[in-house]
Parts: sequence; C-alpha cells; structure tokens
Amino acid sequence: MGAKKKGDNKSKDKDAGGKGKDDKKDGKVKGAQAVIVRHILCEKHAKKEEALAQIRESPTLDKFIAVARVYSEDKAKQGGLLGLQRKGALAPEFEEVAFSLPDSKGSDLYIGEAKTSFGYHLIVVEGRK
Repeated sequence: MGAKKKGDNKSKDKDAGGKGKDDKKDGKVKGAQAVIVRHILCEKHAKKEEALAQIRESPTLDKFIAVARVYSEDKAKQGGLLGLQRKGALAPEFEEVAFSLPDSKGSDLYIGEAKTSFGYHLIVVEGRK
C-alpha cells in the first residue's frame, strides 16, 4: 500500500523506521559508524506530508529521489543525497532516526521522519559502513 514506516506522523516521533525482511528479530539494524543517507527537508509539516503522499503512490527509492528533487528545500538537485555521514555529524534528532533505519534498495523503501531546527525531514538510508 504505502511506504513502510513505523510510528505515527507526529513530528516528535524519534523512533521512525520500518520492519522488513532484512531486520534483525528485535527490530534493530546492523550497527554502523556511518550511513549513506538521503532526505527531503520541508520547512512546513503540510509540505512534508504532501511529499510523503507522493512517495506512497509508488514507494521505491527512485520515487523518493524524484520527489526530493521537487519538494526538498535542501540538496534538491542531488535527490536529497547527503552522502556518507558519520555519527556525530548530524542533528541528534536526525541521526537517531537515520542510524535506526534499515537500508532501502529498489522497492524496499524504509522512510523515517524527524523534526529538527531545520524543519521536517523524510529520511532514507541507502547503506552503512
């Protein structure tokens, strides 16, 4: 139906993530010191919800990238790519979500949400190191 995600859409929900076939039995993901992450940043909650609705129409990594190019107010030309980010380099609220998400590949899309001083984020992790 839609993108796989856990939790409700409240902006203070810090444990956003998804459960998929690659998850460990307790819902934790493999530990890492860095993640390859993409995000969609929106100043307004309503715009973030609109972007999420667009992604849910076809929840794939390619769709996330396309929506990021239209909706994100940061890194839009790169499809929201922030690249390899180490622990401690991101806003704490963003980092907590990013490091708890499973990797998204193709049609296995796991979206996390975070609210930071920059705005509302939809977060996808592509890999970890």
